[in-house]
Amino acid sequence: MILAGDIGGTNARLAFFEPGNGSPRLVSEHVFPSRQYTEFEEIASQFLKDSSIRPDVACFGIAGPVQNGQVETSNLPWIIKQSRLAKEMRVPATFLINDLEATAWGIGGLNPTDLTSLNRVPAAAGNQAVVAPGTGLGEAGLFWDGTRHHVFACEGGHADFAPQGELQIELLRFLSARYGHVSYERILSGPGLVNVYEFLQGKKQTTPATPSQAANEITAQAISEAALNGSDPLAGEALDVWISVYGAEAGNLALKAMALGGIFLGGGISPKILPKLTGPKFMEAFLNKGRLRPVLENISVQVITNDKAGLLGAARYAANKCNPVFAGAS
Repeated sequence: MILAGDIGGTNARLAFFEPGNGSPRLVSEHVFPSRQYTEFEEIASQFLKDSSIRPDVACFGIAGPVQNGQVETSNLPWIIKQSRLAKEMRVPATFLINDLEATAWGIGGLNPTDLTSLNRVPAAAGNQAVVAPGTGLGEAGLFWDGTRHHVFACEGGHADFAPQGELQIELLRFLSARYGHVSYERILSGPGLVNVYEFLQGKKQTTPATPSQAANEITAQAISEAALNGSDPLAGEALDVWISVYGAEAGNLALKAMALGGIFLGGGISPKILPKLTGPKFMEAFLNKGRLRPVLENISVQVITNDKAGLLGAARYAANKCNPVFAGAS
């Protein structure tokens, strides 16, 4: 039995999977609100305590850079050590991987119905990459060796934001005054959407009313819902700016990874704003790479609509470690 986890800044999803031919089968799942716990070990202990199942192997995809079996989470005050976790759970075969690394492992186990295409470009062999805005911004790559994909983690979401056009240059100045260093995550995340809204709000000197009634109540969910239902023009403008930056960074990642095999958009936000992503702004920004535009025009872009992709990927990683049949990410 496999214990898999997808641990983010908002929620921690834990599940049991049974190994299978090609893709593990989900047995049971539970979602924990991450910020209600002082450390991840509490969540893992509670999940195991509430279940009669004892896992043979465990793998957790966690938001943050994993180094030497340890991770300091990017958006939570947790430090998780693989050795300590294995000892406390009494599961010697315990692995920690980056959460986007887990999502990338999950791609090979998805069904066609788990994906929505933004540009109708046929899938091709080659490197792939995944970018996922949520509580933070994660990115990962899949290297194609001619036979199968090999997943690698990265922290590209923390790379410098490169503004396009005067409005985004002003946004950079606004965020630089607030944070100092401005990464793509300062925009392409839930808190980042709030940053964009507040920037436009200050620029237009409007009062915060429609999305949430008061400035300290503005949330990414309220902004995105107001943008989608058309109840707040400022929210709509904020989401348009956000989507343009998203498309540009997805295009950057596609070029850096030479992801001729496709770009995948994951995370909790992308499926919720699908009506906007399927509009023109994302793909316009994705393709706007000057002389390299023809390369981007031949790269498929797909939204992952299955919210269990990270869990599935953690389970596939664990299965791969315990059974050579699962070698490779796809």
